[in-house]
This record gives sequence, C-alpha cells and structure tokens, in this order.
Amino acid sequence: MRVIARRRVFAAGGIAALVSAPSLVRKIAEQLAPLPDFEPMGDPPGFRRVSGGSISAGGNPFVGLDGASDTSPNLAIADVREDICGSLFGNEPLAGDTVPVASFSDFYCPYCRIQTKELADLEDRMGGGIKMVWHELPLLGDASILAAKAALAAKRQGAYVRFQERLISTPFRATPGYLEALSESIDVSYLQLMADMDSEEVLQEIRTSTALAEIFRSISTPALVIGKTVIQGQTSTTTLEDIVDPEHTEGWSRVC
Repeated sequence: MRVIARRRVFAAGGIAALVSAPSLVRKIAEQLAPLPDFEPMGDPPGFRRVSGGSISAGGNPFVGLDGASDTSPNLAIADVREDICGSLFGNEPLAGDTVPVASFSDFYCPYCRIQTKELADLEDRMGGGIKMVWHELPLLGDASILAAKAALAAKRQGAYVRFQERLISTPFRATPGYLEALSESIDVSYLQLMADMDSEEVLQEIRTSTALAEIFRSISTPALVIGKTVIQGQTSTTTLEDIVDPEHTEGWSRVC
C-alpha cells in the first residue's frame, strides 16, 4: 500500500514566507491539526464515529421514487444488517492493503461536490490504497432523486464515473432534456438510461443506501464509512489520510 506520508514539523522560518499564500497556510493548518478522536458506535458493532464539517440536510429520499410506497424501510434495514459490509463496499474481493471507502452523497449538496472530487483524486493518487464505493442518498428534492436514478442507470452502461464527473461540474439541474444531452455527450444510450432509471434494480440500490444511512445514523450528506470509521460531514483530505492509515494498520476487515 502506498500510504501518503505527512509531515507535521516544518522550519519556523518557512511560516513567514507563507503568510501571503492563504491556501498554503490553510493546508499547513490542516496538517498540524490533531488526529481525530474516535467514538465507538456500539451499533453496528465494531464501527466507530468521528465528526466532520459542513452538511446538507434534506428529507426522505423515497419521496417521488416509483414504487417506494410499496417498500418497507424496516425490511430493507433488516436485509442490509445481515450483510453490512457487502452492502457498504460490495462483494468484490479487495487486495490486502486496500481500504474501502463508502461515500454517501447528493448531487446537489454543494459540500458533496467538493468532497467527491477530492475523494476521486485521492483514490487516483493512492494507487490502490483505497477503493471508492459510491452511494446515492438523494435528500434535496426531485432534482436530486432524478440525478441519483440517472447516475445509477448510467452505471449499468459502464458510465457512472463519466456521468458523475460531468454532473458535479455543472450548475444545471437534472431535467429529462439535460439528461438526454448529457447522455449523448458521454456516449450513453438515453433510451436505455430512461428505462433503467425506472427499474426495480435502481430503486433497490437507493433503498440499500438509505437503509445504510439509517443504520449509521447519517441523516445528511456528505457521509463516509472508511473501513470501520464513520464520518458525518465534509472532511479535509488530510483527515481522510489520517483515518486511512490506521484503518490499514489496525485491520479494518475485522468488522467484516
């Protein structure tokens, strides 16, 4: 595993040279921040929690989803509890030095857009040190629900990341017309996308992510589960690195 090393000590003379560079000063402040304090959760057993920063809160992600009224949230939660790790991280085997990271986000949560980009960059930079798993948690209304369903439909054409990158970089709200144009721009069949958006499989993915959010008491976005560490709120890249390191050395898989 290529762990990102961090230096918490630097020459005092270098501080003065950085006073006129606010972004660098902020980055140094993050590096000097104390390591996060972990709080055992108890339920689910084996997991722990640490606080993050800014959040976007919303309502019930099932509102407006076709077929949602016929769905029992309690049944979804019971099913997910039987295989929490599989529901969080998927069932593909991971290399022994890879830490899985489950991200819960809403395309129209401004903090999620920033964190999604940072997480994608971190995954690339760590070269296999972490494995991102993206969960849709549409809490901010009809446009969020439409975008979540479209993203999961695009995944069925192998285009989730392309769709995600395009949507988080635009100020447009998801509408059928916009989704059609976006589909054409990333070589996705719009007709297939529309069919998959209303499929039971896509709805079930959102049910699973919503059940996980309830189990981990993540009632807003963004939220993360890094190995066995749960974070509510936007988190700096430096803190993410601080959490990935012990998750690797302590053996995150013990809870799975």
